[in-house]
Order: sequence, then structure tokens, then C-alpha cells
Amino acid sequence: MRTVLPLGDEAADLATAGGKGASLAKLTRAGLPVPGGFHITTGAYRAFVSAFRDEIDPGDPAAVAELFARHEIPGDLAASIRAAYEALGDGLGDGVPVAVRSSATAEDLPGMSFAGQQDTYLNIRGDGLLDAVRRCWASLWNARAIAYRERNGVPHDDVALAVVVQELVDADAAGVMFTANPVTGALGETVINASWGLGEAVVGGQVTPDTVVVTSGAVTEARTGDKAVMTVRTEGGTEERPVPEELRRAAVLDEAQAVELAALGARVQELYGTPMDVEWVRRGGAFAIVQARPVTGVKPRTEEWNDSLRGDYLWTGGNLGEAIPDVMTPATWSFVRMFIHEAMSASTLPGFDLVGNIGGRFYMNLSVTFSVARALGMSGRLSAVEQVFGRLPAGLEPPMLDVSRWRIVKAVVPMALAIRKRVREHLRAMPAFLAGAARRGEELRARVAATATPAELDALWSREIEPYFVTACRMLEAAGRQGGSTLVYTRDNLRRLVGEADAEAMLTGVNSDGELASLGLLTGLGRLARGEITRDEFARAYGHRGPHEFEVSMPRPGEDPGWIDAQLAGLRDLREDTRALLARQEKAREAAWARFAERHPRRLAGMRARVRRWNAVVRDREATRSEVIRAFWVLRAFVVRAGELTGHGDALFFLAVEEILDVLGGDAAALANVPVRRATYERYAALPPYPALIVGRFDPVRWAADPDRRADLYDARGGGTPVSDTVTGFPGAPGVVEGVARVLSGPEDGDRLKPGEILVTTLTNVGWTPMFPRAAAVVTDMGAPLSHASIVARELGIPAVVGTGNATMRLRDGDRIRVDGERGTVDLLGG
Repeated sequence: MRTVLPLGDEAADLATAGGKGASLAKLTRAGLPVPGGFHITTGAYRAFVSAFRDEIDPGDPAAVAELFARHEIPGDLAASIRAAYEALGDGLGDGVPVAVRSSATAEDLPGMSFAGQQDTYLNIRGDGLLDAVRRCWASLWNARAIAYRERNGVPHDDVALAVVVQELVDADAAGVMFTANPVTGALGETVINASWGLGEAVVGGQVTPDTVVVTSGAVTEARTGDKAVMTVRTEGGTEERPVPEELRRAAVLDEAQAVELAALGARVQELYGTPMDVEWVRRGGAFAIVQARPVTGVKPRTEEWNDSLRGDYLWTGGNLGEAIPDVMTPATWSFVRMFIHEAMSASTLPGFDLVGNIGGRFYMNLSVTFSVARALGMSGRLSAVEQVFGRLPAGLEPPMLDVSRWRIVKAVVPMALAIRKRVREHLRAMPAFLAGAARRGEELRARVAATATPAELDALWSREIEPYFVTACRMLEAAGRQGGSTLVYTRDNLRRLVGEADAEAMLTGVNSDGELASLGLLTGLGRLARGEITRDEFARAYGHRGPHEFEVSMPRPGEDPGWIDAQLAGLRDLREDTRALLARQEKAREAAWARFAERHPRRLAGMRARVRRWNAVVRDREATRSEVIRAFWVLRAFVVRAGELTGHGDALFFLAVEEILDVLGGDAAALANVPVRRATYERYAALPPYPALIVGRFDPVRWAADPDRRADLYDARGGGTPVSDTVTGFPGAPGVVEGVARVLSGPEDGDRLKPGEILVTTLTNVGWTPMFPRAAAVVTDMGAPLSHASIVARELGIPAVVGTGNATMRLRDGDRIRVDGERGTVDLLGG
């Protein structure tokens, strides 16, 4: 246990250093001007009170103070505190005056401020330090602190007190700064209170300070207060003295100083991503920060991310939306738009909104698909749409585009011809691309890490990163379009000839002629668990895949040893490992082919060729998709490095790629948008996942507040289709299983799924794959026969029903259910 930490130590978090200490550590690490000092941790407090903790009575604060005063700080702890103190002020030791401030674990939190509830001691020197620390600890139990915790529902047993010891700046002026107007809530206004001397007179309310308002880098309002008293240092501590007459009504800050201080406040707000209450001091014209906490009571301004307001369309979160399940940061959305532009040529048609951002989540516009099919006389082939995006509820009529048939034909036909040519060209280049893509991605991440200046990183983007990303996207388009309708109609033909179960069995084996990328994460973990590969080899080969693989603000599994450890732990209690599941499915596949040969001997050779083609198309599609995700890892590395080189850190996740490039070029104007975008992202991320299907204009916040909201469908036209009382969907993989339903909201809850239970969730993607072998069956709200859950469950021989629309609404955690993967039904069992 570490009892004393340097002020900027990475270990100084809320639990260890309290709210005030954690904030000062963060400010120090960010390079902001903070007086030197150290933390006395909550572990030190607990060690001190361990001998008498049971004697502390919250109902008698005076007795608690006396109890603390009777106990000496243990010798080894006292020695550590003295050593840290003696190192301050370039080793001046006992001559350094310090401020000794409490820092509680329930302090300086968003929405709750414990400011002033515990005690602070100023101008402490030498032997007085240990006594001040002990009195600080005792103040956790003063009447103010106890009452405040009780009013806010904070249990007394849940708090501990750290102490921050800082060099005391002999300030000629000090005050408080709010980076948003605390009265009006205006986020564009920085409000500064300033007075003479140390800041205690302002914080304690003993003086009417000057008030200066700074907006967009200029003073827009200034009021000079009548500053009657000031706090000053004395030999014995501090005291209040009258302000000299010539200073009482004189402005503490001139305009230039106010603007400089506001700019410092903007840096603090950017660091935290929320309006801040900052305590500052000035000495000899230089400013320093002595405390910063989130402003309470100010609702941050947000903006609207909602493409459903464009018109009356049918939007789906299926297919690609399953792979991008998170609320996207602006950086991610800008990269996804680039991806769509290159991988889905139809998105470039002017006037056709093929994809959209609804409350930060990715959706595709099915009204475009249905309108194009009708205009081209292909409505009878819309079953292909179901196999990719999922089935529409019975009776749901998709709104059509308000565009003439001729305009659609005129736009689509030339584009289709151009796509065919483009796909042929890219298919020729695909084998070479896949052969070198993994190595290229690793090289580019290393080169990103090696850049030394913003200009160097900017040049690397345009010269190598962007072309690499564009190529990966184009290869995915080519892989997905090769073979025309092979993916859809091969499966339909087989089902007509041999039925659901044998058709699904015959379509497995994608992994047998080369690794299926969707299974790579799972097979890679198995190889790692068996010692066949090292962690480093696993990270290089599979570390780009995970549950949040498109979101560039989130670490990849290859960056997160804890994620790998959790998945390996989950493999230890499997009923059957992946190899056994694949071997069992191979026997089922061979038996199905034997039955086919008996019934249709003349069709056997042709059907084998078609299924080999099916397997190759699926394998190529999944392989190129995997390389696109590897490219997203490079994009993440690019944004992280840009934040490091410019000093703006994770703020760059809230900028589009074009704005990030501007910042690298020295134009930081877009950073002014970061607080609003961060607040918008956090507002949307706090909401439950939106419906799989949305018709018309949709308000995510209002929908989330509706107790009768549906997770399957929102139809702004009213009426709509009723929620089905039965749970049915696509047969994802055949087989009948009975067991306990384990309803999971996200892959992070995967440790709740016990071997033999039935996984029930909204959607799955590659990041869910490691838990599939534990599941007796899989049931999802979203999905289709060509979705991730279907492909992986089919390969592993795990019964699955996908695209039910209502499983998570109708099934409860712990229900006993029967899953029929051949009929696509889920039944609730009694008892």
C-alpha cells in the first residue's frame, strides 16, 4: 500500500487521492500550472483510523475530533510524510509554507460538490504539518460533512479522506473562475471572480470580489467589487486584514490578464470535457491553479445528431449497424462516412440518403433499397434484402422515396455498370492485398507511433494512411459483390431441395478451406490458451477484432491485456472447445451431403461447386471486412497520436477527420466545438439502444423516456404493427435446445453466461464470438441468415434464432426456454 504519492502520479485516482487530489493529479499530468506537492492517500487515512474505527460516532462530531487528537500518526507513515515535505521547494525542508487540504472520495464529483465540508489549513510549516494532516482527517467527521453526506445519500462507511499538501503560493491576487456562466448556464461565457491576497476570502464569501466575463477571447463585462478584506500569510498562519484604501475599488485584473486566465480555464475545460469551477492564484503576474471541480447545476449545451429528420424513411440498424453497435464519436462517424463512400458506391448517388446517424448510432435507409427495387421491376427479389438486413414486421409498409421512377433508373443503371467494372478491377488485386494487409497495418501503426511532429503525422496521413484505408474499403466492396446473388440464392435452392437442417449443415465448412475471419478471434484465443502462440502473436494476428471495433475512441483487444485475460478465463469452463464443435459439425455436414447424394445424384457435382463458391464468397467477404477493421486500428492510432503531438488528447475524438487534420496544421478553431460534442455524445450514450427499425422522424431522448417504448420498431406514422406475443425469427442454425435464458445487454456482461445457458441479446458481432462455445443456443433481436450470429453459430453447430425483433422484450433473465433453430421459434417453458 502506497501512503504518499507525488502530485502528478498516475495512481492518484478518486479512490486513492480523493476527488480534489485526483483532479490536481490530472491537471499536473496535463502540464497545467499547479503548485508542487504530494498526496497522503486514503490508505494512509485507513491505516491511521484502523485502531479506533469502531469508536467513531457520527452522532457526536466533537467526540470524534477529540478521538483523532488523542492518536499519534504511526511512525513509518509520519516519516514518509516528512520525507515528501522535505523534498518540496527544491529541498528547503521546514522552510516551505504549504496548504494542507482535505480530499474526500465523495468530493468534486459531477452533479455533487462537497466543497467546504472538510477543513483546509494554510501556511503550515515544519512540525505543524503532521498535526494539520490529523485535523484534516478528523474533519471528515465534522458536523457539516456528516450532514451533507446524509442529505445526499452518501453512506458514512463509503468515504475515506486523502490529504493534498501543496506549496502555498504567496498570492497577491486569487479567486474563482467558472468556465460556464453559473447563473445563466451560458457555455460560451467564462466568469472570473477576483480579489486581493489569498483566495480564502473569495471562497469563504467574506468579500465582494471583482467579476469579469470573457466571451470568445474578449472581456464583455466587468464589475469592480468593494473588496474590504484580504487573506494574507503571517508567521503563525493566515489572517484577514483590511485591504489598503487605494486597492479596495481598483480592478484586480486588467483585460489582458482576464483573457489569459480565461484561456487557462478553457484548457482545463477541454481536459475534463465539461464546465469547470477553477480556483486560481496569481503571484508576480503568473497564474497557477490550486483546484478544479466540475460545475454543478449547469446543464451542458448539446447539438442534435439525427438524420431521421431528413424525411419519412424506413431506417434499419441491421447488418452493418450490428457491426457498429455503439454511439459513435464524431471522429468515428467521419471515418465511417469515408468507409461507406468507398465500400458502398450507391451511397454516392446525389439525393439518395443511403446511410444516416440517428442519435449517434449507425442506420441504413431501406426506403432507398425498396424504391430502387420497385423502379427496376425487381420487387419480387426483395427476399434478398431480408437475408441481409432481417425481416420486416408483417403489415409494415416502407415509405418510398419521393422521386420519379425515371430519375431512379437514370441514376442507378450507369452506376451499376460502373460498379461492375470497378469490382472486376479490385477482385484482381484482392489476393495480393489480403496477402500483405496484416503486415501493412502493423507497419503503419508503428510509423504513426514514430512520428515526432504534427506536420510529420499530417504528411503520413495523406501519403500512406488514407490510401491504405481507401484500398481496404474498396476490397470489401469487391468481395461483397463478387458472385452476384450467390450468397442469397444458393441457400434458397438448398433449402428447397433438402430442407432447413441439411441446407444449413451443407453450407458449413467455410472454415475448413482457410480460416473464416469471423471465427479468428475465437480460434486465436484457443491457440493462445493451448500455448501454440504468444500474446504478442495473438495481438498482431487478432488484436484488431472486438465488440467495439469500429469505434476509434475505444482500445482494441490487442491493446488491452485485461480483455484477453477475461476471454481466456471464459474458455476454461467450456463444455466443448472450438475444435470439438467444428469436428462435430464436420460430421453433420458429411452426413447431410451423403443424404443429398442419395436424393439428387445428378445434381451433386454442380451443387458442390456452388457451395464451394458460397464458402469462398463468405470467406473473402469476412477476410476483407477483417482487414477494414485492422485499418480502423490504424485510424485509432492516428487520432491518439494526433492528440499526443498536439497536446489535445482525447478531445480529438470529438472532431471529424478533416478537423483533426486542421489541428495538425495549426488551426485549432474546431476545438471550440469539443465541449458541446462531448456533452452530446454522453447524452446519447446514456440512452438504451434504439429500435432496430425506425420509420419517420425519431427523437431518441423522448423515446427513451417512454415507459411503453418498443425495442423492435418505432413508427412515427402511428398505429403500426403490434408486438408479437410469440418469439420467432430466422432459423440461424438448426437444432432444438432447452435451457435457462441469459439475457445480456452487452459483451461486457459475458461472464454472466454460464456453460449450457442460452444467450439472448439484441445483436452480436465478432466481439461476442468468444462466448459462443459456452452457449447452448443463441437468440437475437436483430440479424438475418447472413449476419454474424448466423454464420458463426452455423459453423459451430450451435442452434440459433436470429432477427426475432422482440426476444429481449418477451424473455426475462433466468426464464426456461426452448429454442428450435430449424423452425426459428423460441418457446417459454413453465417452471
